[in-house]
Amino acid sequence: MSTPPKKTQLAIIGAGPAGYPAAFLASDLGLEVTLIDMQPNPGGVCLYQGCIPSKALLHVARILSEAKEAKNFGLEFSQPTINIEAVRAWKQSVVAKLTSGLGQLCKQRKIKFIQGTASFFKFNTLHIKNNSGESSELEFENAIIATGSHPIIPPDFKNLGLSHILDSTAALELNSIPKSLLIVGGGYIGLELGTIYATLGSQVSVAEMMPNILPGIDRDLTTILLKRLQNTFHSIMLNTKVAGLKETKDGIHVTFEGADIQRNEQLFEKVLVAVGRKPNSDGLGLEKTKVEINPKGFLRTNLQCQTTQPNIYAIGDVAGEPMLAHKATHDARVAVESITGQKVSFTPKIIPGVVFTDPEIATCGLTEHQIQKEGLQAKTAKFPWAASGRATTLGRNDGFTKIIIDPATQKVLGVGIVGANAGELISEAVLAIEMGATASDIASSIHPHPVLSETLKEAAEVFLGQCTHLFIPKRP
Repeated sequence: MSTPPKKTQLAIIGAGPAGYPAAFLASDLGLEVTLIDMQPNPGGVCLYQGCIPSKALLHVARILSEAKEAKNFGLEFSQPTINIEAVRAWKQSVVAKLTSGLGQLCKQRKIKFIQGTASFFKFNTLHIKNNSGESSELEFENAIIATGSHPIIPPDFKNLGLSHILDSTAALELNSIPKSLLIVGGGYIGLELGTIYATLGSQVSVAEMMPNILPGIDRDLTTILLKRLQNTFHSIMLNTKVAGLKETKDGIHVTFEGADIQRNEQLFEKVLVAVGRKPNSDGLGLEKTKVEINPKGFLRTNLQCQTTQPNIYAIGDVAGEPMLAHKATHDARVAVESITGQKVSFTPKIIPGVVFTDPEIATCGLTEHQIQKEGLQAKTAKFPWAASGRATTLGRNDGFTKIIIDPATQKVLGVGIVGANAGELISEAVLAIEMGATASDIASSIHPHPVLSETLKEAAEVFLGQCTHLFIPKRP
């Protein structure tokens, strides 16, 4: 590692999907940049322990599922042999390729990368400890905090032995495939990891306190996913609370509370806790600056991602929800452009979200639940994938595309998609809402055939009252 500089124009703490895009853009705009992170290359939790390794494993799970379902198309395969070491190596190769690539881009941009930790010595100086244990001070003109977040482990689980309790980071290590696995939390992290482990051979159960999986997403979307997961998982217990935990040599005895629970006490080899994430705002020496932290641990920022210490910015998970990589990357652009004197603000109309289960769920904009809660005027148009030629050729009619539209202006307010590769389809909807497109704009845009993205066009046609692949009775 090169000797760390004593001064820099921009210091960035954290090299995840917020930190490294900020560093790259700042360097491209002519700033001298120092990037500090504990990993040997940029990437952060997203690349090392989150988005990328989970999607690599979900791809493996999808191949296994498709091989099993191929009998519906006249193809039968023998039972696959799963080599966990090779699967783990594949996942690590994906991570290594992407993170080493970012390391090369860092060098090409002449960004000073320090592998280590940083905390504030004062409002314009960082105390840095590198991976060799050497300490130094770095003076900066501006700094960006991009330290991300970590999984939440409730106190009841912390008191148990680590051998039986997993968080999302440990689960993605894939050290073993337990015979039985309880997932506490029916959010997207728990369901994605549950899909991986169930497909690889675990008997997966989910306990969710709320009356439905994926709270916050419209029920009609989650119902499609729930139906498939009920065939993939051993059980999904809704309205269920984990009331007690007891560790034994055989695993964890879990006591449940809930009106629909058939067995109040069950034994699991492993328990995966997926109840949310907490921002990494501790241990940064922020008390030596004017940076303020809200009660949830997020750093207070304005629309330019600037904290209450004017020369210190915060982006990504540590700056507030939603805790999504693509939101973090957008934060990065706003912060750097603000630092370089441009008039910018973080004011996107919408931020899309994708749940990478099977089927996937992708959403953007307003939901039907929000529309009803806020008493807004809107109409929903839905196109079922049972009428989609492409979905039928894939053997995946279990989905639909819906558009929420302002009836007065025809402008698109929100879109929800559930089905195979829904995440690949949502960007058209994002662009439509950001650009103020109407249902007529989408319906009159020629889409290729046969593709799943046609379903967005046909949903717009449903709203307009005439859809090629659906019969819509004439209104009086």
